[in-house]
Amino acid sequence: MTTPPETSRSTTALRPGDWALDTAHSSVAFTLRHLGIAKVRGGFTRFETEFVVDESGAATIGATIHLDSFDTGNPDRDAHVRTADFLDVANRPTLTFRAVAPVRVAESFTVAGEATLGGVTRPVVLDAEWGGIGDFGPDGERHAGFSATGTIKRTEFGVGGPLPGMLSDAVKVELEIQLIEPK
Repeated sequence: MTTPPETSRSTTALRPGDWALDTAHSSVAFTLRHLGIAKVRGGFTRFETEFVVDESGAATIGATIHLDSFDTGNPDRDAHVRTADFLDVANRPTLTFRAVAPVRVAESFTVAGEATLGGVTRPVVLDAEWGGIGDFGPDGERHAGFSATGTIKRTEFGVGGPLPGMLSDAVKVELEIQLIEPK
């Protein structure tokens, strides 16, 4: 029988430095309503994060999502959403997020930031939850885990036009992020 990895939710103290994204254990997902009656879920398969902890323990946070990695599991719909009718990835290849100030990690915390898509920048607030720190892999590298949620309005970024009754304006964003501790 294998021993489960050691995990600690008791401390939110993070080692200073640049924490690397564990892409195999992280995800960026979204949910919005179609026709007001059902949720459509999907995600983005390519994204990067910036998570740099300073000596005081505060983190500078940022992320870049590659919009051509849009995926709902329906190739025809996904191809259409990538066109100028919606995301327009040919002209707007990325969505970026930057926290407006360094953030202190706690059991639950808020990240106030700005999202930018195609030259349009809007404020976005993410509600985050600390998952803990755990040892992973044969070399025992330490990982920190976070969950975060927020809502953006797609029309504020010029995505898909108004489409009243067809698609909800509100898009719920859900992040599951694991970061690898700096050496």
